[in-house]
Amino acid sequence: MEILTEKDKKKQLVISYTAFILNGMLALSIGALLPFIREARGLEYAFSGMLVSLHSVGNLLSSFFAGALAVRIGRKKSILIFNACYAISFFTILVSGNTACLIIAFLMTGLARGASSNFCNAVVNNLAPGKAAIINGLHAMFSVGAFAFPIILMFITANGDANWIYACAVMMVAGIICWLLYLSIPIKEEKLEKQDKGSNYGFFKEPIFYLVIVTMFFYLCAEQGVIGWLVTYFKDTGLMSASLAQLMASVQWIMILLGRLTTAGLSGKVSKNKLLPVMGIGLVVFYLLLLKSTTPTWIVIGIVGFGFSMAGIYPTTVSYAGNLIQKYPLAWSFVLTIASIGSIAMPSVIGAIADSAGILAGMTSVAAVVLIDLGCIFALTAYDKKNGQNV
Repeated sequence: MEILTEKDKKKQLVISYTAFILNGMLALSIGALLPFIREARGLEYAFSGMLVSLHSVGNLLSSFFAGALAVRIGRKKSILIFNACYAISFFTILVSGNTACLIIAFLMTGLARGASSNFCNAVVNNLAPGKAAIINGLHAMFSVGAFAFPIILMFITANGDANWIYACAVMMVAGIICWLLYLSIPIKEEKLEKQDKGSNYGFFKEPIFYLVIVTMFFYLCAEQGVIGWLVTYFKDTGLMSASLAQLMASVQWIMILLGRLTTAGLSGKVSKNKLLPVMGIGLVVFYLLLLKSTTPTWIVIGIVGFGFSMAGIYPTTVSYAGNLIQKYPLAWSFVLTIASIGSIAMPSVIGAIADSAGILAGMTSVAAVVLIDLGCIFALTAYDKKNGQNV
């Protein structure tokens, strides 16, 4: 049996963290580049919106199938296949304005993103099962990439919108670098396909599996709902100008980064059973404040608090499934796939409500979601206190 040395484990961690920075850039590039692509390719708004949805669909599909494929051919071969979509998708966007090609390209960006999320979370969990600090560190790297790409794009397009193609080329190169990183990562491959079927799917009998899923589901509903509609909400309600609303979106990502770094530091000192409920309460309180605020000062306070509170919820929740993921290799694929449905559904729910009752009503629906998520958090921590992750 292949044994990983401490040097190999350190290399796994460094590569996973670096790849997650690139994954953050990939995630934010979709929305940031879309206006330039739409104008350059003469796309309609409806078609542009469908492209964003296809990215989310690809993300959802690969979150499951990349993990399932890993069971058959090994994690390394699986991630190399799916991550190749990263560079190929941006190359396609660069050279073709054909609608069919763009549809495939945006779907492929999601395939690459979801596979990377699946792979890196699984690797880091195996390095330190259930350790919230190291997982929070991983997701902080995602925030670094998410914050960095808009800045890169801003500088590249400063002398003209037509320069967006150079930003697209940067992302293609980033995709090649990411693939090479995965090629070099040392992985202990197990012949999972020879295991008893029951040993692969035993996680369905574990209550912690369902508690983690519902907590992540409603969190992702809130996260994607707010991130996707925040700028539109401020602009359409007249609370802020379009440029100031964009600035607030950037402030939110800065706070997400600071929050993840803070949570990573606190996770080694404070029990996650204490930390997660505090973050959940903060999520509710600051979102309600944001929703009720009508002056810039209170809006900024709401955004800062909401971004900071939401930052550590996802990775800390993942840490509760650490032992489960290590014991059942397919568990993470199911957790991520089912929970990710929330991130796809909620933006559409908000849009549907906004069409009939206004954008304020649409954003108010998120208040119900964060309250439900807080209840899920209390249920998750109560179960963990009682059972201690006996999986």
